[in-house]
Amino acid sequence: MTKKKTRIGIIICERYHSCAGGKCFRALRERRGAFRRYPADADIEIAGYCSCGGCPGVNIEYAPEEMIKNGVEVIHLATGLIVGYPPCPRLEYFQRYIETRYGIPVVAGTHPVPEKYFQVHKQLGTWKSKKWEKILQEVIETPEIRKAYD
Repeated sequence: MTKKKTRIGIIICERYHSCAGGKCFRALRERRGAFRRYPADADIEIAGYCSCGGCPGVNIEYAPEEMIKNGVEVIHLATGLIVGYPPCPRLEYFQRYIETRYGIPVVAGTHPVPEKYFQVHKQLGTWKSKKWEKILQEVIETPEIRKAYD
């Protein structure tokens, strides 16, 4: 019996538009960060990768439709939207919009939060709220793992 392939799409922040995706792809291979949700033996393919298009999320309206046409079943909003300075103020809206408009799950996060970002946001108090606790639960790992993603 052939296992069903899960196709995912990743939307990154436009600030990181030239990102090659190395941390995201590595985290998927290692099942770290928000990719912990997929079993190690799951057949997963990244079938879409693009930026949000810049503030206020120009591509959010259109990119998911193209990804879905290419078989994407779940979209991950990249960790860069969480760790940027400042974090994306539209992250939760993007998640709700895509889920409502396209009817597919949207996960906040991809790779683990790198330690250097974790420390600065901790000093800034960026993530001191219930809202951020919920968002961060998918991408906060041990200090050792966070350091490995610096």
